[in-house]
Amino acid sequence: MTRGTRAARAARGMAAGLLAAACAGPAWADVLGAGASFPSLVYQRWGETFARTSGTPVRYTATGSGDGVKKISARVVSFGGSDSPLPEEELNKRRLVQIPMLVGGIVAVVNLPGIGPNRLQLSGDVLALIMAGKLQHWNDPRIAAFNPGTALPALPIRRVVRNEKSGTTEGFTRYLAGVSPAFAAEVGVHQLPQWPGEVARADGNDGVVRLLKSTPGAIAYVSHDRAEGDQLASVKLRNAAGRWVAAGEEGFRAAILESDLSRRGDDIAPLMDRPGPATWPITMTSFVLVDAAPAQAEQAGPALRFLYWCFMHGDELTRGTGFAPIPVSLQSRLVARFAKVKGQDGKLPAYLSM
Repeated sequence: MTRGTRAARAARGMAAGLLAAACAGPAWADVLGAGASFPSLVYQRWGETFARTSGTPVRYTATGSGDGVKKISARVVSFGGSDSPLPEEELNKRRLVQIPMLVGGIVAVVNLPGIGPNRLQLSGDVLALIMAGKLQHWNDPRIAAFNPGTALPALPIRRVVRNEKSGTTEGFTRYLAGVSPAFAAEVGVHQLPQWPGEVARADGNDGVVRLLKSTPGAIAYVSHDRAEGDQLASVKLRNAAGRWVAAGEEGFRAAILESDLSRRGDDIAPLMDRPGPATWPITMTSFVLVDAAPAQAEQAGPALRFLYWCFMHGDELTRGTGFAPIPVSLQSRLVARFAKVKGQDGKLPAYLSM
């Protein structure tokens, strides 16, 4: 029996005691999601698999974390995706339930002649200098010092950034601000920062990838799965243990194990720049938000049914996606989050049918 299967069975048993949910429900409406682009390809893949299994269409649009929070708060989507967890008071104010879904990494990617994936190495403070516009050319001695034997071009550095509020941007700036006091003071941690100097802007991960590919000398930041899928030249980083590491599921899992996400079950625990030789420095959790008090319980049923299905398949759904699953020890406890959704008609949504 796999870890994911054990967690699923334990969680289902727990849920059965918490929820009076039907084992078979009526025909479900379409599930509409919007928000974070960080996990968008995974949600789309999961939605396609769920639709084949259940007959329920799932459509997820990557519009950015800020828009995901806005849309679910306005109840114009079934669920919102966000890489920036909302505090408890904000969740209560908006009448939302927040559920962590998976863990992934942000990577810096470059478009440099002769530089392939994981060939370029940068320390966090030098990456912060680049993104703050302090370094002008790729053959700068501070970059060359970490890349002996690599022929760095004299191309100007072109920064490509997101044009909309983005949890990916917030996570990226949070890391840079953590390793560079100067970056923290000048740029700070924001979903839509005021980048110093001239930058090129693009909408969503898709726009960033297109602009990066068409701009020699460009540097950008995207989710690890997107870097792999589009065969982009990811950058190695020096982690908190002083090791040069490439982004990957091993590094994300290591960050989880070195955090209170694993130790205490704190699902909003920071995963950035954790200790340990294998940890990826820019690791973060991605969340979904759902209506905690729909007018009628059945309005929440389709989205909860999809999300519960994703949650219960744990490792098997996440394996090979470029993300890491929520720890099995935490999955069973988080099922209780689903029980917080209750219709204003006094009923509980029926969704444990798969």
